[in-house]
Amino acid sequence: MLINLSNHPSAQWSAEQRAAAEKQFGEIQDLPFPAVDPTGESIYIEQLAQDYLNIIAKKHFSNPLPTIHIMGEMNFTYSIVRLLQNYGFTCVSSTTERIAKEENGVKTSEFRFVRFRNY
Repeated sequence: MLINLSNHPSAQWSAEQRAAAEKQFGEIQDLPFPAVDPTGESIYIEQLAQDYLNIIAKKHFSNPLPTIHIMGEMNFTYSIVRLLQNYGFTCVSSTTERIAKEENGVKTSEFRFVRFRNY
């Protein structure tokens, strides 16, 4: 199982990313990424990470443990990955290829899924 802790629900993933996740991890369950207060102090981040660890562990502490896909605000991501790894969870990020195009002075970027990578 893959728990998707990000601002990007798996229903909105590309067909390639969804197929790769299902093949590698099995079922996908979404857990919305928290709205992290940018004015919050480090203790706030640590408490928020602990709250999310409790949510995940309470709901998903089984054998085998699910893999956690985490993408989002960097301080929270660092804190939650550290906590989850201490409890034995595998944490992954998704990697993408950035394709930039410029037309008439307007630059656009497209991101194409490449793979999942362990933290």
